[in-house]
Amino acid sequence: MLRPRLRSGSCRISFPALVVLSITLLTPPGIWGSGQTTVPDHIPPKRSSQIVNGFGINSDLPRKPWLPWDRWWWTRMFDAGVSWIRIGQYENSSDQTSWDWVERKRGVFSVSPEVDDYVDSLVENGVKVQVQLLYGNPMYTSRAGRLPNSIIPEPGSFHNDDRSLYSVFWPPTTPQQIKAFTRYVRWMVNHFRGRIHYYALWNEEDIGYWNPWGNPEQYGRLLKAFIPAVHQTDPNAKVIFGGMADPIRSFARRALDACQCASGIDVFAYHTYPGYGQNMNPESMDYGAYNNESPAKLRKMVRAYPGIRPGIPFWDDEFNSIPSWTGSDESVQVKYIPRGLVYNWAAGVRTFVWELVPGVDGNEDDDFGLIHGLRYLPDDFTARPVFKAYQNTNALFSDTHFDPSIHIKSSEIPALRRQSGFPFLAYGFRSRTNKAIVAYWIAAHSLPGNVFPPFYISLTLENTGIRHPVLIDVDSGKITPLQWKKGTTDTLESVPVKDAVLAIADADYFDWPVLPEAPSSLDASAEGQAVELTWAVHGGGPTQVRVERRHGNSGAPWEAIVTLPATAHAYTDSHAPAAGVVCYRVRALNHAGSSAYSNIARIER
Repeated sequence: MLRPRLRSGSCRISFPALVVLSITLLTPPGIWGSGQTTVPDHIPPKRSSQIVNGFGINSDLPRKPWLPWDRWWWTRMFDAGVSWIRIGQYENSSDQTSWDWVERKRGVFSVSPEVDDYVDSLVENGVKVQVQLLYGNPMYTSRAGRLPNSIIPEPGSFHNDDRSLYSVFWPPTTPQQIKAFTRYVRWMVNHFRGRIHYYALWNEEDIGYWNPWGNPEQYGRLLKAFIPAVHQTDPNAKVIFGGMADPIRSFARRALDACQCASGIDVFAYHTYPGYGQNMNPESMDYGAYNNESPAKLRKMVRAYPGIRPGIPFWDDEFNSIPSWTGSDESVQVKYIPRGLVYNWAAGVRTFVWELVPGVDGNEDDDFGLIHGLRYLPDDFTARPVFKAYQNTNALFSDTHFDPSIHIKSSEIPALRRQSGFPFLAYGFRSRTNKAIVAYWIAAHSLPGNVFPPFYISLTLENTGIRHPVLIDVDSGKITPLQWKKGTTDTLESVPVKDAVLAIADADYFDWPVLPEAPSSLDASAEGQAVELTWAVHGGGPTQVRVERRHGNSGAPWEAIVTLPATAHAYTDSHAPAAGVVCYRVRALNHAGSSAYSNIARIER
């Protein structure tokens, strides 16, 4: 998998906040003179419904018993402000949208009603979906001389490199196999039309997820059939060149040569895990992690390829740095995730962190999740420290765009680089309401134990429009008021700099209301003619909880049946329909608005 590219020494832009200094809920009166006198002491969370265009997450779909939907994990992506999600894998195996799950009997396509509920939950809670269409199907792609007419999907216990006889990692390569695969593609695009708009072909086709090993010509020929299958089925749907594990230009070029379909690609994806398995800072994706290759070089090659659409988006749709890797720990991950997200964002690349919660029946234990997986331990489904840093990054930088007119100047930056041994990076962004925020950090190889010493420099920030500067520690969320150097409106003295993202913004940057967190753990059970509901309520200052009911599967209308105080955690529906499928969901309310919806609970009557 792969890593994004880092910008070197001289930085244009401003800087975000460090953390450490004492912070008060109320700024002392007069700290900026008359007028603005208050500032929050921590970054207010921004929910998915409040973000138009931001960062992403990877997630397995709920799957019992390892990822039960009625535990508190799924809704936390909405509370953290996830804007995009990438689905389709389950711990390096197939998931419930994969070919082997959707076509289990030859020529018969279906997904369970629960899968429709999962997708509805994402869309109705403000998250945009890309789905990976993959992998092979033993009824068509196995190398065996005898092919089955029906299959039972593996539950997640297999992973690459799997070259067994009926492995799903044998790809469609013959005309007959490709035709069978595109039938699955057309069915999926049609089934989710209007809900899912982005379809990626495969996952990491350049390594062992494509047996016997990544083959660019074979991938290009499959892509040539994939593009019209998607676009003809839904003219509004977009095609993603599936995420490559490594930013190898020759693989991409050879695949495009074989495809002869560059104009049909809407998004180009790759992955960044610099120094997979060891602690390498995220910016090293562009200087050394891949020897002579890098994401920046890959993007340059793709943009120049004949027929590629001008301005094609690039997605780093798998990125993470794991605390269990050699030389790393939780404090390193907390620093690296915001650094990777902001570094990519400045280069115009959207990042999807791998992943929300691990399905620990796979082959990666509990390593990757921003939230712990199920191991029957006290920390099951609790958030890792990095979760808060990811939430803070979403709140601050989603719905912003890189602004090259914002400049940082400091005569001390060369000395800072000599002292630290690493480049100083800084980037300026503007929000949808034209408010500036500048992010800065030392692009260091961070060590376990949070031992990097802070440095202090003076910075001049040009063309920001910031009047009342505050320092924001993105990792912890702490906000500290600052003052311009006396006699200036653009220079800050003795500003902390460290190996984690700090930001500078105006005190009025935090202009969004705080919505409640979504209720979770909704459970429904039939009690005679009634249905008993229970759920859990969380933070964000909820004052009420609203219960909604649906009679039927996806597409049937929801109706609000009762609004209760936020202290309520149960309700008896005495008027539930007597027959058919009955579904429930709940959301919390406060003076600012509504939370995301909980999981959906179903009853078969």
